Amino acid sequence: MLLAGCRQRDFPDYPSDYREYAYVTNGGSNTVTVLDLVNVRRDRELPVGTNPSGVAVSPIRNEIYVVNSGDGTISVIDSQKNTVTATIPVHRKPYFIDVSADGHRGYVANSGSNNVSILDLEARKEIGVVGTGESPGMARIAPDSSTLLVTNRAGGSVTLIDPHTLRVRSVFPGCTGATDAVILPTSSKAFIACSGGHQVMVLALARPTPMNDLEKSDHLLDLLDVGQTPVDLAMKPDGGEIFVSNFDSNTVSEIATGTNEVGGASLIGAHPARGIVSADNSLLWVSNFSANTVGAYSIDDGKRINAVQVGDGPDAMAFSSAGHLLLVANSRSGDVSVLRTTSYSPKGELRVGSLFTMLPAARGPNAIAVKAFKIP
Repeated sequence: MLLAGCRQRDFPDYPSDYREYAYVTNGGSNTVTVLDLVNVRRDRELPVGTNPSGVAVSPIRNEIYVVNSGDGTISVIDSQKNTVTATIPVHRKPYFIDVSADGHRGYVANSGSNNVSILDLEARKEIGVVGTGESPGMARIAPDSSTLLVTNRAGGSVTLIDPHTLRVRSVFPGCTGATDAVILPTSSKAFIACSGGHQVMVLALARPTPMNDLEKSDHLLDLLDVGQTPVDLAMKPDGGEIFVSNFDSNTVSEIATGTNEVGGASLIGAHPARGIVSADNSLLWVSNFSANTVGAYSIDDGKRINAVQVGDGPDAMAFSSAGHLLLVANSRSGDVSVLRTTSYSPKGELRVGSLFTMLPAARGPNAIAVKAFKIP
């Protein structure tokens, strides 16, 4: 009744052949929870490999890719049937997977093997391995597939790889506890969180067709001072700004990507863990791990405008395809908070951020991916 009462005003009018699911990896249960976002309910729980961590969505097929850190495999889920259809072996302690924009290649950082696996996602097999630094945690492929960036957490460095030749192009030390990374939509610049300290590394990336000498090679642009223990970088969809979650400063720092300048820091909540920016570039949402809240920050006004109480240990977040729902994985309470990004009070006043419902997951939910499609 609650869903029916608010759907007319706050929810999209879905056609009968539309499906949308969220996939939540449960590291402590060796499962993936599937949430039906059309009806806002738990659909099922799928057994996968041991200690699933990262998850990614195919942009061209109805497939989901789950990284199983404990047994060194990738589970492939058919999102139409919501069943596991294949398992791809990789190497020791894989942690993260990224997928190329054309959907043909997958890139897996293997933290226990100090390398990256390159996968042919159609053939369901590994087609290459490239050595990296120590304990790679994240592999990011540039939007134009010209650069594969790997953050080496224990090595305190960043490895840049040519994804066509599968050769290391550059290595940049000096990023203690290198963790999260984002690449601009232009594929020309990367920002890396150095979580062991209080800096963000900025790299210029070599261009496939350089317009000048500077674009011919990768080079360090800056090391920007932010708050203590930067763990997550949330980029606006237009690439104009990046917001840094400073876990031990309880703040978010704002970086202008065009000038590589830090505009300042704002208090957001206790131990901010993850951030995500709305599609219209106006709102930043931050999961505050120790406060059990999600903060809504107005980017234009430069201030926090709401804090929504969620479950215990909020961490990973994802929007529904229409952006009307924000899903929050609560790592300690084993559930998912479903927030309405906007709603209306009984008096008709617009509210930014409100808890709609809680859906069960399993032990240790740690990542979320959303897939929407129409059935044939």
